[in-house]
Amino acid sequence: MSPSRISTFAQPIAHLPERAWQREDLLIDDLLLEQENDLSLYYAPYDYVNPSARVTIVGITPGFTQMSLSLRQAKDDLASGISLADIDRRAKYVASFAGTMRRHLVDMLNELGLPELLNVTDSSELFDTHREFIHTTSVIRYPLFRKGDNYTGHQPRMLSSGLIRKYALNDFASELAAVQDSVIIPLGKSVSDVLRYIDDEQPLPGERLHKRCLFDFPHPSGANGHRKKQFELLKDQHREILRHKLNNS
Repeated sequence: MSPSRISTFAQPIAHLPERAWQREDLLIDDLLLEQENDLSLYYAPYDYVNPSARVTIVGITPGFTQMSLSLRQAKDDLASGISLADIDRRAKYVASFAGTMRRHLVDMLNELGLPELLNVTDSSELFDTHREFIHTTSVIRYPLFRKGDNYTGHQPRMLSSGLIRKYALNDFASELAAVQDSVIIPLGKSVSDVLRYIDDEQPLPGERLHKRCLFDFPHPSGANGHRKKQFELLKDQHREILRHKLNNS
């Protein structure tokens, strides 16, 4: 696993404006990690990994909303003297799949029966009082933008970009190896495609991904108009994978 970068970026985060942030406040050289053509990768405190997670939820990349929430939490924590070791975890808890996307995701997880399998009342608790059960991450761990807009997994396709490929097949694959006992829930086809590639071309230690991954789980974005239809098509299959994995772990 790659180490946390919070100490490297603590000073730029502390100096971010106190007011509400616009994109020009955060998409700055002090937080820029890498660039490739129209793609720009920026730092946000997303390095925390929960190796004991029973469920790992994987997005494409944190968007601006998630970036803003995580950096705001980190800025406040730095000012409050919270230890650097805790900042990644606290920032990630606040920001992971925040907004309407989280509500749609919670509804789908409830319909799959996940709360009963984890002995919680509602899947929303996994983002609150029962965070110990889940790990949240993205194929590209840090916020990636294309021409200043959130990268959506297309243009370029994920593994056709050298920058994305490096993070997907190194950092992300290492992170998956660290949560090898959890069910993997990929949000959207492009994430499933990367997971299939890893499983076929560079299999991870332990159980193969195709036995513990809900491939083709729909992206919970409100912009995904086919979300409900995609979910219904694979609902029974996904329920069975969850039952098999979580009842035997």
